[in-house]
Amino acid sequence: MSSGTIDIDEFENADADEFEERNDTERIVLFLDKNNDRAWKAATIAEQLGLDTDAVSAILSRLKERGLVRHKRPYWAITDDEERLQSAYRLHRRYETADEQYGEERLEDLQTDEMEEVQ
Repeated sequence: MSSGTIDIDEFENADADEFEERNDTERIVLFLDKNNDRAWKAATIAEQLGLDTDAVSAILSRLKERGLVRHKRPYWAITDDEERLQSAYRLHRRYETADEQYGEERLEDLQTDEMEEVQ
């Protein structure tokens, strides 16, 4: 978890959008995608992202059900199915846009077949 401060060097070297608020699932997917040359233990992912290990394990299990991560106990890696990953990213952007445009409470009414397929 963030303490509310970061080292000035981290601040200076960060991308412009790096500090946007992201939910834990987004953070885990982005972490695994950026580090797609390695497989990680859930505890190590949790440590790297400042999250609870049990929460990371639960999120990884849900991502595995959706085909977005691979698992060989005890390691996790991002999917090697680039098309599926890109589809999930596109879906996520649509979801964010719909949330901004219509509000979260109406998103269920707007759900598409593609959304159901990825979820």
